[in-house]
Parts: sequence; C-alpha cells; structure tokens
Amino acid sequence: MADTVFLIVGLGNPGSRYALTRHNAGFLAIDHFADTVGCGLTSTKWQGEYCRLRLAGSSVILLKPQTYMNRSGECVARFVDYFRISRERILVLHDDLDLPAGRIKVVARGGAGGHNGIRSIIRYLGGSDFARIKIGIGRPPAGDGATAMPVERWVLARFSEQELAVFEENLEKTDRAIRLYIEQGIDACMNEINRR
Repeated sequence: MADTVFLIVGLGNPGSRYALTRHNAGFLAIDHFADTVGCGLTSTKWQGEYCRLRLAGSSVILLKPQTYMNRSGECVARFVDYFRISRERILVLHDDLDLPAGRIKVVARGGAGGHNGIRSIIRYLGGSDFARIKIGIGRPPAGDGATAMPVERWVLARFSEQELAVFEENLEKTDRAIRLYIEQGIDACMNEINRR
C-alpha cells in the first residue's frame, strides 16, 4: 500500500526584509513546528525550502515556498505533482486580516478571501478543497478620525512587540493543530482548535 503523504505549507515572503512581518505568520508558525519536531527546513527544491519526517505513521513534508507570496502556488504544485499528494492531504498556514491578532482558526476549504498566496495555490492546484490554519493579524486600526494604514502596507509591516508576544503565545496551539490534522483529520482538528 502506498504511503500517505501530507504537505504542510507555511506562507510568507523570503528574505530578512520580510522576516517578522505580519504576512510571514505562516513562515513563523511552520518554523516553530519544524523546530518542535526536530526537522530543519534545510533542503531546497522547486523554489521551496522543505524537510521530510514521519509523524503518526505518515510521511510529512514541511514546506516554505520561496517564490514570494503571490506565486506560492507554483512551488506548491510542483511538490503536489511529484509526491502525488491529494488536496485532502494539504494544510496551508497563512495570515488572516479578518481574525483578531493572535486568533487561530482551522477551515477545511474555502475561497482566497483576498489572500494572494491562497489565490495562487487555488489557481495552480485547480481547486480550493485544501485545509488552512488561519492566523489572525487583525486589520490596521484607524484612530482619531485618521484613515487606517493601507492593507498592503499593514501586512508587510513588522509585528509590534505586543502583537509578536501574542503570536508567540499561540504557537503551541498552531503546533497542536498541525498534529491533530495529521493524526486525526480535519474534523477533529476544527472541533478542538476552533472551540478554544
């Protein structure tokens, strides 16, 4: 019987310039999980940094596309095609403007919701039926009658110290969500993570 292969993708932009920006929440979360399971994302292939490990009897690939956010689908599709991974075995971690900073939400499928990385993956995979862990970054605040920072600038700006502290507090929850997804499936993952 063929081995079940899971692809866990963290979205972000490569390079030190983007390292602690809100748009790199997916990179930061997958790096933390990789550290937790002792799998350094040190291999490179098809414009992606990745590592392979076994978890709960399954083969797991952790991937960070290095194509920049709006072309993430190119890299993801190459891994999916080569390793013959079904969309039901793909989990994508990404930032989400519509969730408050620090909130984590797991969904089984859905549209792009304005996220260019997700839009690219949907386009290259030819469908949107893959799971996501949405990591809340909130929307730019508008204060004292001033207009809010444009969304494009907000997502590419660095986390504030307070936001980063909240984000780091939730990394264990993100790790738990990844493990649940692999070990018990998307329904069990949503049931536990989304009710917290």
